[in-house]
Amino acid sequence: MPPLIVNTSEPMSKVRVVTTRDYSTKTLKTLHAVGVLHVEESEELKPVDKAAIEQERREIGELLTGITDALSYLPKGEKVALGDDMEVVYARPLEEISGDVKLLCTKLGHMHQKAARLDEDAGSLKELGRYLGSLNRQVDVRLQDLSFSGSYLFSRVFVFPNELFETSYSKLKDYLLEGVVETSEDETVLYAVAKAENRETVESTVNESGGRVLSIPGEDLTLKEFFGVAEDRIHKLEEESAKLHSEVERETRENLEKLVLFREALSAEAERLAVLAKASEAKYVTLIEGWIPESAVEDTVAGLKEDIGYVFVDARNPEPAEEPPTKMRNAAAVRPFEVIVNLFGTPRYKEWDPTPITAYFFAVFFGLMLGDVVYAALLMLVANRLLRRLVDDPETEGFRLFQRILYISAGLAMVIGVLTGSYLGNFYEFFGIESMALAGAIQALLSDPVSFIGIALVIGLIHVNIAHVLALVRGLKEGQKAVVPNKIGLFVLQLCAIPLILQLILGVSIPVLAGQTMLLLGGIALGLVLIIVSSLMERGPFLGSIFWLFDVTGILGDVMSYARLAGVGLATYYLAYCFNLMARLLYDMMPVGAVQAILGTLIFVAILLVGHVLNLALSSITCFVHSLRLCFVEFMFKFYEGGGKAYSPFRLRSRHAPVKV
Repeated sequence: MPPLIVNTSEPMSKVRVVTTRDYSTKTLKTLHAVGVLHVEESEELKPVDKAAIEQERREIGELLTGITDALSYLPKGEKVALGDDMEVVYARPLEEISGDVKLLCTKLGHMHQKAARLDEDAGSLKELGRYLGSLNRQVDVRLQDLSFSGSYLFSRVFVFPNELFETSYSKLKDYLLEGVVETSEDETVLYAVAKAENRETVESTVNESGGRVLSIPGEDLTLKEFFGVAEDRIHKLEEESAKLHSEVERETRENLEKLVLFREALSAEAERLAVLAKASEAKYVTLIEGWIPESAVEDTVAGLKEDIGYVFVDARNPEPAEEPPTKMRNAAAVRPFEVIVNLFGTPRYKEWDPTPITAYFFAVFFGLMLGDVVYAALLMLVANRLLRRLVDDPETEGFRLFQRILYISAGLAMVIGVLTGSYLGNFYEFFGIESMALAGAIQALLSDPVSFIGIALVIGLIHVNIAHVLALVRGLKEGQKAVVPNKIGLFVLQLCAIPLILQLILGVSIPVLAGQTMLLLGGIALGLVLIIVSSLMERGPFLGSIFWLFDVTGILGDVMSYARLAGVGLATYYLAYCFNLMARLLYDMMPVGAVQAILGTLIFVAILLVGHVLNLALSSITCFVHSLRLCFVEFMFKFYEGGGKAYSPFRLRSRHAPVKV
């Protein structure tokens, strides 16, 4: 659902496009055709840009290594036919390719590592069985006795290469209480028991002599029992390992085409970046820098990679200190009113865009003040035909949006005119029609000055307080401590003062608040205290003690300013009424007969034509200006700053110019 009150701008990404000078013209043409890059002044390629290229090259190297490892799970000689998908994959952003490659290779890598650990465990058990099998011919001990550490004795099983054993044993035998020696193929196994105090000497001598300590499981099994258990374990490990290896090969084969496509695309990318890296060292590069909407980055990068041979694109989010251009993103119905907001000031990048709420109220203000069916229809005709002749280029987007503002506002004026029965004022009375209003109650309200002013003030009260609510929300978000009590104080003051004024001054009875005068006075006092405190916090003791008065009187002045809606609306109607009356009186003053029929009719038509054209021109300008003033002065000033940069992409602009023959 689109935002109904305020909107936010399109998220932007900072983009730097680096290419060799030979490709600079083609790159600019591609960007020109894509039409999304808001170009900013680029500086000379800095070391950080070169570092970014090198970083991307390293990342691609790591990805290629992962793919190579994954492909090694298959037998050599596999062939894959690559179709047109190669160009599609190459055009994809590196982040996407990187994510897919890592996901696939990580899954295959984990499966392969698990299988490798199973193979290693099975190999360790086989090795242990071979060494302990030779000892089993001489000793019958439990596994935990082969690797024992006590306070007096310790035992270990050492393994030596045959050619090093004699030298090592001659150094060890004086420390050993017992030593059992067996030969296993080209290695010698020594089961040694010695005093605990000589443990460090024995183990360091073994290590220095090229031997190693055999890791023995700490299980309470005899050697014969262990051999039976180990054989069963080895069988299970080998079965599980074979199953995993088969699964790895199957998964790799299923993704073989994808892996090869990624490898070829990444290899081409690595080659391209290598050329750019060398070019950047030689300073034969072109750098184009600017802002692109996040939603368009992927397509832009893909288009550049597809069209340009050697290009590096770096896209990142804005830094906190950076101020990207603002691309407003409003619904089509309210988008024309961006023109109104931009007249006040383009929203800053992270600032609220008040276009939606401005659209509603601007159209309502304009409609209430114009409020005539014929005037509204004529204004639409003028906007469509005459205004085009007054501008140099009627095909610009700004002019078309301005036209739509007039169409929408005049359309609402036409609706109000139909409801109140206003057609060139009371022109229908010339034909003996008393009223053409579709809603008599609305006509009665808008034709009576007092009730019309009351409606205008209620609209103003709503409009002004929406602005104060937005200012309060903004103050809370930005931590503006002085704004919060000020706005709360204004709300409390209005909630208590308005009912009191209605009861005591205007005599309007409010049953719910009957007898609550003291409560309302207390609320007024609380609101004033909050406003004074806020003023002191914001402006200091001297200015704050004075300026709080302007906050209190300002709310009254702001709301009263909306009485102009009634003034201009009634003036539009009564001017039309007066021109109609003047034309009728002058017509009736002519002598009855041919003079009245000819001269009277000409005067009648001339007065109506000149008067209503003048009234239409004055009313249209006045309605627009006063609607603009209410939106700017009474509304936007309270919470909106503007001052941003409008998003202006580097793009081709079509022109539909008439051809003269």
